Amino acid sequence: MTSNHIDLTGHIALVTGASSGLGLRFAQVLAEAGSTVACAGRRFDRVEAVAKDINARGGKAIAIPLDVRDDAALSAAFDRIEAEVGTVDILVNNAGIPDAQFATKMSTELVDAVLGTNLRAPWLISCEFARRLIKLKQPGRIVNISSMAGFVTNGGGASLYAVTKTAVNRMTEALASEWAPFNINVNCIAPGAFASEMMDGMLERMGDITRGFPRKRLGQPTQMDSTLLFLVAPQSEFVTGTVVKVDDGQSSR
Repeated sequence: MTSNHIDLTGHIALVTGASSGLGLRFAQVLAEAGSTVACAGRRFDRVEAVAKDINARGGKAIAIPLDVRDDAALSAAFDRIEAEVGTVDILVNNAGIPDAQFATKMSTELVDAVLGTNLRAPWLISCEFARRLIKLKQPGRIVNISSMAGFVTNGGGASLYAVTKTAVNRMTEALASEWAPFNINVNCIAPGAFASEMMDGMLERMGDITRGFPRKRLGQPTQMDSTLLFLVAPQSEFVTGTVVKVDDGQSSR
């Protein structure tokens, strides 16, 4: 499935953590399918560059400065998007941070940062998204970005990261049930090891992790295009509360 098969013209998408990696690609592919995309992130210069590139390629995008741990900024971001391009009806909760430490060595500040970014923020953003659509009696799609770490861990650290991703999986299922009567679908993608800025840091610490994978490779962001498009496409309106694992068999051993 490519963007040529799906027409998202007239839809407004918000992608958090759109400055690089998977978030950047999510913004690009939604724009290629016709959606207007609000590219959000803390590094405004980076999301602004992403939006400019999308516009230069014939798409429609705006840049939104957003620290997902700033509660006041969340509502303000939706207000700004509505004022500039319209009501958000596709949300991709992509922003996240790793912990890369053993649980007993984590500072309270890092614990709060990981919980706040990976779990609390997508919960609050999803609720803000749903609240507005329910008031307008409009349907919507949420795609949460989890991780295979929510299913498989090896005891090598990053336990809190894994816990937050497990919680995101369950959040997906719970909110899908609660919001189904309002035609708001909530689904989730659980990627394995994909090339990204976050992955670069892991490779620096751990070396070549692909040696233990069946296909000896990392995923590329474009290899998640079809999964994202499937979950936001009008044709998949019967799919909600689903977590799609995209890991190339990496977790099978």
